[in-house]
Amino acid sequence: MTLSVDIARDLGGFRLETQFDAPDGVTVLFGRSGSGKSSVVKSVAGLLTPDRGRVRLGDRTLFDTRTRTNVPVHKRRLGYVFQDSRLFPHLNVRDNLCYTARVTGRGSRRPEDVGDLLGISHLLDRKTHALSGGEAQRVAIGRALLSQPDMLLMDEPLASLDGPRKAEILPYLETLRRETGLSILYVTHNMAEVARLATHIVLLENGCVVRSGAPSELLTDPDMVRVLGVRDAGAVLSAKVVAQPEDGISELLVSAGRLFLPAIDAPVGAELRVRILAQDVMLSATRPAGLSALNILPVQVLALRRGDGPGVIVQLQAGQDRLLARVTRRSADAMGLAPGTACYAVMKSVAVSPTDIAVGLQSGL
Repeated sequence: MTLSVDIARDLGGFRLETQFDAPDGVTVLFGRSGSGKSSVVKSVAGLLTPDRGRVRLGDRTLFDTRTRTNVPVHKRRLGYVFQDSRLFPHLNVRDNLCYTARVTGRGSRRPEDVGDLLGISHLLDRKTHALSGGEAQRVAIGRALLSQPDMLLMDEPLASLDGPRKAEILPYLETLRRETGLSILYVTHNMAEVARLATHIVLLENGCVVRSGAPSELLTDPDMVRVLGVRDAGAVLSAKVVAQPEDGISELLVSAGRLFLPAIDAPVGAELRVRILAQDVMLSATRPAGLSALNILPVQVLALRRGDGPGVIVQLQAGQDRLLARVTRRSADAMGLAPGTACYAVMKSVAVSPTDIAVGLQSGL
């Protein structure tokens, strides 16, 4: 279900003026803190009223200043998941799950229906104070789902969790989209979450949309590094598991050849997303030999972006995919890198973190 947003509001010295369409799938609002991401989601939910504009979800108008339409929050049929779980401490998990559906009068599903999906079936009779941060957030997601929303709004749902808890919950978010087909508007400033979940990205800066589009286009555009951040610059490749040898190295097929990564918990034939950071890609003018690095792909230089410092971001064509490499200006000059240059991208297997691999989410790439 497509969400269309065209809104403006003055927020105490900050001007929010945002226009974008969020197609079916997971649309990620990405930007630095203070860029206006949460204000956009609150406007969609009805928790913040724009000065002017319109919000439409499918064929329903949720807000329109011209027609003076402003659908109340509880009638917008949106599920909202906040940064913290906001569970009711006097209710157990089962009653927390049922609360929103009971208040809105929507939803005929039982708590058990989301139990297996989110791995919380064994928690239904537990008090909320006995939940871990990751468990509490999964209950909050389940509560939103049981209200049978037309769309799920997730405002930095992992921001309050530590690394291990984030790693615990990300696979459930992937399963949620894959199993329910529910469209999601997802807010984050964490690039790993963008790379794993997004089928569409909206980049925000100072309250305005800088650009929007598919991850394969935006994440590998050298001109977007300024917005995305140099350390987070990288590409997301579509891959398929083709072998699981006994030595603990999974063999993947990508459009440019083979990738070898530390054991991935996925069967042969599984489709994956693999995020490769620009800082983990080395370039060689000739195919190297005698290296410990297992991953060597033939590539061609598409573009270079030279910053004010010693670094250069190099955009590469790798089969049907695109990569980014971050090299020094000295290396780029010594290799004579320019658009059209053929070379090889070299990546260590251990450089790819398990948190940068998503199973079963390729649409939008």
